Amino acid sequence: MKLDDTNKAIIKELSNGRRAFSTIAEKIGITENTVRSRVNKLIEDGVLQISGLVNPQYVPEMQVVVMGIKLSTLNLEDKAKEVLKLKGVISVMVVTGRYDLIAQIATSTADDQSLLNFFKNELSKVKGVSDVETFVVYQSHNYMIPYIL
Repeated sequence: MKLDDTNKAIIKELSNGRRAFSTIAEKIGITENTVRSRVNKLIEDGVLQISGLVNPQYVPEMQVVVMGIKLSTLNLEDKAKEVLKLKGVISVMVVTGRYDLIAQIATSTADDQSLLNFFKNELSKVKGVSDVETFVVYQSHNYMIPYIL
């Protein structure tokens, strides 16, 4: 799906996902029904997702980790989908550079969802991982994630 100027304007207004369709319609000069149908189509097509996000700094037991993953296979898309299914994984990206995948992971200090347990119980399920480097997020700015713990 190609995003036209109207879809882009609607998405920009939805940076506050609770903004009323009537307010968006008035601001960009279209009808509320047009906004509603376009938003529903964008969601249906997988272009847009409206969700509640949290700032991990305000969830004391949450620890966010960015993980660079090197693979011994070139089957990058399938491996990315496999990693995405692991408990605690927020997102996975196929990238260029020294890693094949970059994953964002939410771990917890409150239960068995520690980073060590992620390696032992989750990442170990993925065959073909040759190297991993973790980056623990100590502080973030304008960073919001889904609450998945």
